[in-house]
Amino acid sequence: MTPTSSTVKTELLLERTRIHFPRLDEASVQITPIEHGGSDRKFYRVRCSPEQTIILVKYNFEREENRHYVEIAEFLAEHKIRAPRIYFHDAAEGLIWVEDLGKTDLWSHREESWLVRRAFYDSALDEIVKLHCLSEETGRAIQKSLPAVFDAALYRWEQNYFFENCLGRYLGVAEKKLSELTMLPALHEIAERLGNLPRLLVHRDFQSQNIIIRHAQAHLIDFQGMRPGLAEYDLASLLFDPYVTFSRSEREELLAAYEAKREAALRPVSPQFREIFRLCGIQRLMQAVGFYGFAAMVKGNKSFLNYVPVGMSSLRSLVSEIDGLESLSAAL
Repeated sequence: MTPTSSTVKTELLLERTRIHFPRLDEASVQITPIEHGGSDRKFYRVRCSPEQTIILVKYNFEREENRHYVEIAEFLAEHKIRAPRIYFHDAAEGLIWVEDLGKTDLWSHREESWLVRRAFYDSALDEIVKLHCLSEETGRAIQKSLPAVFDAALYRWEQNYFFENCLGRYLGVAEKKLSELTMLPALHEIAERLGNLPRLLVHRDFQSQNIIIRHAQAHLIDFQGMRPGLAEYDLASLLFDPYVTFSRSEREELLAAYEAKREAALRPVSPQFREIFRLCGIQRLMQAVGFYGFAAMVKGNKSFLNYVPVGMSSLRSLVSEIDGLESLSAAL
């Protein structure tokens, strides 16, 4: 019988694991793939013994940010921000062995009472506040390992990503209408305004499936997109997350908690915090729903379409509050 490509790949991964972890009992090491959202990386759970597992990450070399995962993880550890520990990095093969924090992410708790969820979200806010409150000098130390900063061009890219992949590819809006919406002056103004604000380090994809809960404490994962940006963008990623549901009062409670934590850290938010948060909500939702369209229509992963209605509803609500976006609101 000819071995399948997946069998061959698993054998190669086992071989690399044994090379770098020679003390492991070869007979007991097992590797099983892990499904992980829309990532271009492959994840595997390596069972070393009945009691011990580690995660193996296989990344490609096409995206620059994948190569900097290890440096960012070590930076987070240095500043006591909870994230998986790095055990070994095989840069030549694009393999990273990291701490297994378990299978329970923040999303896994989405059906629990607000009392339970609130404590986990509070822990997540504790970790992101640590990142947001790092000094500018500290941030400069890691910037060589980060992707491009969040500037006006990147915000415009997010907008166009939404129009192309959600409204265009998935919903079939006519090209002429898409062109009119894309060129709305108010969208350009949002991108320019956000792009000109002072930046700090942000996670970039701070949502429920990228926050692992272990021993009731939040740990950050999928942080390879970290870059200088706006704290409000991370908050929008968390609080307008289409994967979970918030009431208006719950969202307000977490926003107030974040403001209080920043105040306690002697790094209070700006007077425009709520306004910028809403604008970042528009940007983040465009990026997220645009990704769902791309994942479904280009990559063939139709499961992401389940989250389009929630994302579109939140986006429509935010857009309706912005002068100059009436035609976009109507289209949505």
